[in-house]
Amino acid sequence: MFKLAAHQTTVKREIQAGFVTFITMAYILLVNPTILADAGIPQAQAFSATIIATLIGTLLMGLYANLPIAVAPGMGLNAYFTYTLVVGEKIPYQTALSVVFVAGVIFLLLSLSPIRTKLIEIIPMTLKLAITGGIGLFIASLGLKMSGILVASEDTLVTIGALTSPEALITLIGLLVAAILTIKRVPGAILYAMILSGLIAFLTGELKFSDSFVALPTLPEGLIITNPFNAIQDVFQYGLFSGVLSFVLVTMFDTTGTMVAVGEQAGLIEKDGSLKNSERALLSDSTAMVAGSLFGTSPTTAYVESAAGVAAGGRTGLTSVTVGILFALSAVFGPFVQSISSVPAITAPALILVGAFMIQNIKQIPWDDFSEAFTAFLVILIMPLSGSIATGIAFGFIVYPIMKAIQKERVHPLIYVFALLFFIQLFFL
Repeated sequence: MFKLAAHQTTVKREIQAGFVTFITMAYILLVNPTILADAGIPQAQAFSATIIATLIGTLLMGLYANLPIAVAPGMGLNAYFTYTLVVGEKIPYQTALSVVFVAGVIFLLLSLSPIRTKLIEIIPMTLKLAITGGIGLFIASLGLKMSGILVASEDTLVTIGALTSPEALITLIGLLVAAILTIKRVPGAILYAMILSGLIAFLTGELKFSDSFVALPTLPEGLIITNPFNAIQDVFQYGLFSGVLSFVLVTMFDTTGTMVAVGEQAGLIEKDGSLKNSERALLSDSTAMVAGSLFGTSPTTAYVESAAGVAAGGRTGLTSVTVGILFALSAVFGPFVQSISSVPAITAPALILVGAFMIQNIKQIPWDDFSEAFTAFLVILIMPLSGSIATGIAFGFIVYPIMKAIQKERVHPLIYVFALLFFIQLFFL
């Protein structure tokens, strides 16, 4: 099934690679429920939904696409879900999940058609890179605020908090350790730093555990989306079209970019530059996105942490199957995860460090071309300051074609269509 001999690998090596990938991305089990809880989703529901979406996407990626790439709810996308849609638009989390569902269905349909490739090609690279960098700053600023390192100020809007407070100190220690381990290329750097932060929090009394560490997974809210037509109606009723468009675009080029990068590292790129079984891979991710929305989690994406497993020798879907099994086994540790997630200082370092990873992409932006630089600057600036990923994306798509028209450079007509849609959404809806 996995064609191990053809990929010059072994069962032992694939399973070991799966363990490495799991260790590097297991932090999502702690961070995702924490962020989704701010949207009102019960932590037990968010925890189980995270595992369900990860299990479906990762097993499909392994068994159907035969790729060593793991899928899970994406960082940045979960923040957009909570702080832009639910908090920003003042809508119930059930309605926001409708947005995820509709976007997932569109992504699924695009994955089955050649339009997907065209959309990925026409979106300017500068916008892709700037959006990734802007999301990085957004979630990093979120981590700084959660930990009390940054606090609100009447004079300057944001100022430095009490760095000697327990939460700030624990966050700074965890962040420093995570950065050091990352420099040393230790797989699972974020997870190990969170474990250390958790230990310090426990010793200082900030972290208190419930009576039990383990319990059977539960879904207190059950199946949240039960009628697809009601989900579509929610999107139209609240005018959440920019949310759908943002989820589709960000998920599509984020997933594609990650898969190509990991696939290139694993030697799975075809002569024409495409990833082997890329259609099946995108179908796996979009299916997980739809399934996750039904149970209560934000959009899924291919995880760049899969590169750690590839570096450990993973070449086939057996690596992904191993990751999926390990996530399934983690399902019984819900009470333990819920206790840890209640202390922001433990999860904040993960947000800040992932933000640092994402901002590195902006070095590829052609900063010597002011039309590109100005667009990227606005996207990266507006996302963290406005507290809205969607607003940053909207400004980018509106400004980019204007800059290029002034320079008399050709832009694909669909970019003008996107610009018009975002303009209407931003200024009139």
